[in-house]
Amino acid sequence: MPSRSPRPDREPADSPRPAGLSRRGFTTLAGTAAASAALAAPAVAAPARDTAPASRPGAERPNILWLVAEDHFTFLGCYGDRTARTPTLDRLAREGIRYEHSYSSAPVCAPSRFALISGVHPQSAGPAEHMRALGKVPDFLRGFPEYLRRAGYYCTNNSKTDYNTVVDTGATWDESSTTAHWRDRPAGAPFFAVFNDMTTHETCLFTAKDGRTRPSEVRLPAYLPDTPEIRADFAHYYDAMETLDGRIAAQLAELEAAGLAEDTIVFFYSDNGGVLPRSKRYCYEEGMRTALIVRFPEKWAHLAPRPAGSVEEGAVTSVDYGPTVLALAGVAIPDHVQGRPFLGVRRPRPAAYAFGGRDRMDERYDMVRTVRDARYRYLRNYAPHRPWGQQQAFAWLAKGYQSWEREHLAGRLNAQQERFWHPKPHQELYDLHADPDQVHDLADDPRHADTVRRLSRVLDDHIIAINDNGFIPEGSPLEGWEASRKPGAYPLRQVLELAGRAIERDPRHLSALVRALDDRNEAVRYWGAQGLLILGRRAAPAADRLARTLQRDSSPQVRIAAAESLVNLGRRTDEAVAFLAKTLGEHANPFVRLQAINALTFIDAETARPAYPAVAAAALSPNEYLHNAGRYLKFVLDGTYTPSSRVYEPVA
Repeated sequence: MPSRSPRPDREPADSPRPAGLSRRGFTTLAGTAAASAALAAPAVAAPARDTAPASRPGAERPNILWLVAEDHFTFLGCYGDRTARTPTLDRLAREGIRYEHSYSSAPVCAPSRFALISGVHPQSAGPAEHMRALGKVPDFLRGFPEYLRRAGYYCTNNSKTDYNTVVDTGATWDESSTTAHWRDRPAGAPFFAVFNDMTTHETCLFTAKDGRTRPSEVRLPAYLPDTPEIRADFAHYYDAMETLDGRIAAQLAELEAAGLAEDTIVFFYSDNGGVLPRSKRYCYEEGMRTALIVRFPEKWAHLAPRPAGSVEEGAVTSVDYGPTVLALAGVAIPDHVQGRPFLGVRRPRPAAYAFGGRDRMDERYDMVRTVRDARYRYLRNYAPHRPWGQQQAFAWLAKGYQSWEREHLAGRLNAQQERFWHPKPHQELYDLHADPDQVHDLADDPRHADTVRRLSRVLDDHIIAINDNGFIPEGSPLEGWEASRKPGAYPLRQVLELAGRAIERDPRHLSALVRALDDRNEAVRYWGAQGLLILGRRAAPAADRLARTLQRDSSPQVRIAAAESLVNLGRRTDEAVAFLAKTLGEHANPFVRLQAINALTFIDAETARPAYPAVAAAALSPNEYLHNAGRYLKFVLDGTYTPSSRVYEPVA
């Protein structure tokens, strides 16, 4: 996608800021008010030119309307939620098809929206898998509405973009703005119109007032403590969903009044799950699963897989939406697209698996890959040494997170609720039929060993097929669609095998991890260092080799992992902390600096204290992520942090 568009919402402040709902926009609001279930297609060589046809003249084609909600799990009556008040969306489900297994490619907006606009997994074009970043894409990878425009469609977006890469907005949309609307199309032109509704964005919790939903009415999942703040967050969210339902009603009424309902296929979906604690940003059902309803008028019912009122059980993910719209419009799907159409005359069989993952979320690093079949969710944690509950400044503006951490610090949680605040196992398995809250991990249960092996193998195949860039440290020149596909540049099979050993925390892999430190490839060395860090004190025999890596490796990301490991081992501590402080203060790449401050955050506070000047400087950084990571660690080093500390602060 060639350059020309503004950066996505809430981009770190080292880069230009976008229009739309930003963190700065939220601050203004607060001040004034107090989205492939499909198995991915195998990686293919880059096509020499665009393979989509320019047009299909003379054919009658449907209008297509996307009504997109922010940050919500299936809080709808039609999905069986008895607390929800969503009569419009419930009626839409009766008139259309409700998808039981619809998932986002990532449990947060920017990577998910990369998948939506491109039909490509964000992990295929690093660093698009991170929140937020600029995915490095080839010129032939276009926003899919561009192909619709060539076929005569009038395409509008109102108005969030957040595509996690640079998009040529002028080529992608006829109009993308807060006033963009299908009614402005030329006479006789079919339209593809997107309306992004921000009502249910997580910011709705930050300034919410009591509404119709009583906190006592809500059901809390087993992993959350029963506190007034968490109950209030749930109640506020149900109120926001009711408001959203009314806004959807107005959109549908407008379509009906214009006489276009019988010519228009209507989609309602959410860009990712959320937004209550342990949902958005996390790879469980509450973060990955999204609502999806599609209504076909009788005229276009032959393009639907089932009759109105049906429930579709096949898996769908964010990468599938773009190719599905192209199929409905009769436009050929370009060869590089990894998603598959789930609607249209020629559609493949319903997919058996939905894939997803998470990487850096704002200022905090983690890495998870996950696959879901009809019954089980399997997760693989590539940063098992980090807890799930890393403090994230923006998320902690919600009172629910503050309350949960407060209960943790007070020792008032049961085992299921406390787990969030501790390091992770390297893999997890949940039976969603028996355990919808995902609190009973079956990964080590011998009775489920075959399921673990099957889903692990399927996940490995997917990672290889999409050339997953997530194993490349952020900021490396290896990132990106083209750089990572150069012959010999990124030996993913070797890296995947090594990373699999690294996360097992097995001392028997020590020699393999040490050998990896001598490899010529940065990604291999990185996972050697990560594996030794994950081993903790059991990596002591490798201390001298880690010291050489700290002193000599050409990759700062590898040296950061080596430095943190040495501190944990109590070896060359002063040298390691000095390196982390220097990197935080001086490195040109803000994401390398961010990795350094994360390493400092997870070592003992007294040991990290010599880095205080660099931490204090980071707390004043114009880069949003460095700024908030610095503020948090400064609170910790000052001994003044509490869960309600105002860590998040907008940057100028």
